[in-house]
Amino acid sequence: MTKERKINMTIEKIENNSLSPIVRDAVQKRLDMLTKPQGSLGVLEELVIRLALIQDSVTPVINKKYVFVFAADHGVAKEGVSAYPQEVTAQMVYNFLAGGAAINALSKRAGAEVVVVDAGVAHDFSGCKGLIDQKVVYGSHNMTESPAMSREEAIKCIVSGIELAEEYEKKGINLAGVGEMGIANTTAASAVTAILCKLSPTVVTGKGTGIDENRLEKKVNIVKKAIEINAPDVNDPLDVLSKVGGAEIGQIAGFLLGCAALRIPVITDGFIATSGALIAQALCPALSDFLFASHVSQEPGHIYQLKKLGLSPLFDLGLRLGEGTGTTIAMQLMDSALEAYYNMASFQQAGVSEKEE
Repeated sequence: MTKERKINMTIEKIENNSLSPIVRDAVQKRLDMLTKPQGSLGVLEELVIRLALIQDSVTPVINKKYVFVFAADHGVAKEGVSAYPQEVTAQMVYNFLAGGAAINALSKRAGAEVVVVDAGVAHDFSGCKGLIDQKVVYGSHNMTESPAMSREEAIKCIVSGIELAEEYEKKGINLAGVGEMGIANTTAASAVTAILCKLSPTVVTGKGTGIDENRLEKKVNIVKKAIEINAPDVNDPLDVLSKVGGAEIGQIAGFLLGCAALRIPVITDGFIATSGALIAQALCPALSDFLFASHVSQEPGHIYQLKKLGLSPLFDLGLRLGEGTGTTIAMQLMDSALEAYYNMASFQQAGVSEKEE
């Protein structure tokens, strides 16, 4: 099977994954019977319904949770668009594996396992225990000089993400979160967002790791230059990915497609992870039915991404770290929603009078 065929078959499977009105009605009926005014748990009730629809079950389960951190380097880092040097990407991968990062601490609280994926870090991790090796490139090319990746590399990224979802489906995963690590990846995400949301780089490009106003102006111009030089085709998401994206963005896109095809609920994190979702949705518009947006980032382009995807963020805590940190908090909200769904008494069980007509 060719890699293109693999992608097309995954998309076809998503398009054939109907969301059952029978499941929706049954879950809604159960929620309405619980000892509370109808709809009074707000978004928590919506979470239960969406989880049930995705899993195609009136008894949704989330007891095997994973957060996937996709790491890659970007050649555009040499343009000085980040406050940190490129070697921080590899250093943070080691930190993830050692359990010392924010995502490790927050995932522990959420009861989720952290999976670290080398999608394209410019570092040799040979023999590194615990790291998933899916390296497609040793860092992308500088997109102000040439396409970030070849089309073949972009396709390989998508397929690698799909296959990772398939691998973890065999391990029983029933809720996933996606995050990333990669110095200069907000620059790539800004370019992807500007193209697919049809907005100016000035509108969607932010300060990333905390650059000053002068460097932000330079970053905006770098994004504009990359788009002008490479002229990505807005109607061809693989062309967009290859020309101004990155390996972690591509693998996130593929992973989201793979999860949706397998009816695994998946949560996106911030600006970079959601740029992967934009690529995936451009390939398969039905994808959004299987996604949850954890939060809205401080990066200015994130709200436009979510609007394009048709997703509402669950919270706004001023997060801008990445790594998948927002997804772990969303997982805890989902746990709370299911606790209420399964453990509250009905009006009849509790002997409580229902609402008067």
